[in-house]
Amino acid sequence: MENRFLGIIEKSIREYWELPALSDYKGKTYYYKDFAKQIAYLHILFEQAGIQKGDKVALVGRNSSHWAISFFGVVSYGAVVVPILHDFKPDNIHHIVNHSESKALLAGSTNWERMDGDAMPELELVVLLDDFSLIVAEEKMHEVRNRWDEYFKTKYPEGFTADHVVYHAEAPDELAVLNYTSGTTSSSKGAMLPYRSLWSNTKYANDALPFIHPGDNLVCMLPMAHMYGLAFEILNAIGKGCHIHFLTRIPSPKLLLESFAELRPTLILAVPLIIEKMVKSRVFPEMQKPLIRFLLKLPGIKNGVLAIIAAKLNKAFGGNFSEIVIGGAALNKEVENFLHTIKFRYTVGYGLTECGPLVAYSQWDSFRKGSVGCIVDRMEVHIDHPDPDGVGEIFVKGTNVMLGYYKNPEATASVMAPDGWMNTGDLGLIDKEGVLYIRGRSKTMILSSNGQNIYPEEIEDLLNNMPYVSESLIIYQEGKLVALIYPDQEQIDRENLEGAKTEDLMQENLQQLNKKLPFYSKVSSFKLFSEEFEKTPKRSIKRYLYQPAEN
Repeated sequence: MENRFLGIIEKSIREYWELPALSDYKGKTYYYKDFAKQIAYLHILFEQAGIQKGDKVALVGRNSSHWAISFFGVVSYGAVVVPILHDFKPDNIHHIVNHSESKALLAGSTNWERMDGDAMPELELVVLLDDFSLIVAEEKMHEVRNRWDEYFKTKYPEGFTADHVVYHAEAPDELAVLNYTSGTTSSSKGAMLPYRSLWSNTKYANDALPFIHPGDNLVCMLPMAHMYGLAFEILNAIGKGCHIHFLTRIPSPKLLLESFAELRPTLILAVPLIIEKMVKSRVFPEMQKPLIRFLLKLPGIKNGVLAIIAAKLNKAFGGNFSEIVIGGAALNKEVENFLHTIKFRYTVGYGLTECGPLVAYSQWDSFRKGSVGCIVDRMEVHIDHPDPDGVGEIFVKGTNVMLGYYKNPEATASVMAPDGWMNTGDLGLIDKEGVLYIRGRSKTMILSSNGQNIYPEEIEDLLNNMPYVSESLIIYQEGKLVALIYPDQEQIDRENLEGAKTEDLMQENLQQLNKKLPFYSKVSSFKLFSEEFEKTPKRSIKRYLYQPAEN
């Protein structure tokens, strides 16, 4: 395979010229030849606007074919793409555009309507993602846009063919993507990902996912501005000649089920929340029915019942997937135990924005329950100062690792050593076979008054499986552990439970929880929340918003 990322993309577009590449679900389809032509049109726009190689071009909007065309249009031109999550607030977007020194912005209409152009004074060009019309531009650029077809015919007088798909000749350490880890101005850091990181991640996916073939359907439901979705739903899929179907609105369970049934994707990428909701809402209630519970107790019948349940779950995901790759956060243990029991084709990987993103992965049939797989090609992992159980901070090194944080040498120095090792901020251990297990975030680990290490995620995992609990957070307040709980409001409403009754149920949960915990990690009290906790784009709770002031 090409050892250039853009070489992989060039080769794929030429080879799969007549295959479908991008579709907005229930909308327009672009074939690979159309995809290439749209990229060529954008290059003309950039050239005429004076965008140079290495200039920053920001990109914000919902998942769509035009988002993907824009991303590849920027990187194949040799400019640096700054993908921004659609859900970020306008002030956050303004900050990222300004901090990245972006000269151009491609924005979806719903984002632009809420933004203030005057807050981004350095922008020379703003293009609407919906139809590539110009919002902010010099007068001559409006003429260029109005005569786009003429410019295109002048550049390609004999017609546009696969031979014209020749893109920027990148260097391995050249900056390709500037991906901000957060939208909040106080904590956002722009991870500088070079072309070697895009190449290495795409190359690994090509090698490790042999069951994906040209023409296969993939459903894009993860945010494309996040490296997990971008790398494996987009970069890998284009590199393999797949047909990507974009869910252009928020993927509700109904929409997911409908799209899976219709498109029957070969590979599914998901965050734990999607899988957990599917299992907890559709499978676990069925298993609690008296007849099913009785049958599951019969040794000769149990396996047959589980096989039927597995078949129904497979069908819910389209029935054609080779595996479901789960990433972005830890998978609930009860859900994982169940998936493992029914031999469901799932695997859990591990990555970071700063690694573009992959660090560890194993294919489902060799994946070990509770782990995040083995270290991927061209990457190394070191466990720093392990405790007696082998748990320590995870350090990584290799081709996938970023160049550093943009214009932030202090933040870069805080995680990257001169010899190339990067501190992930996560805690974990590696067994004798080289399998990696995550034990939590080092920043969330709580050191108790008697010196014991407490991992709040492990307590939350137990609590989240208890009746009437939707999600929870464990915080350390005045020397004690406190549970913040968002109840399962649907179930509470369905059973007409009053406030006092809910309090009693949670108190019972707390008593049961503490029976399962060692003395030093028992939870002293709880607090109920009326709204679910605020989430990051990958659906992890923004823990820092709920920490007591003393911390």
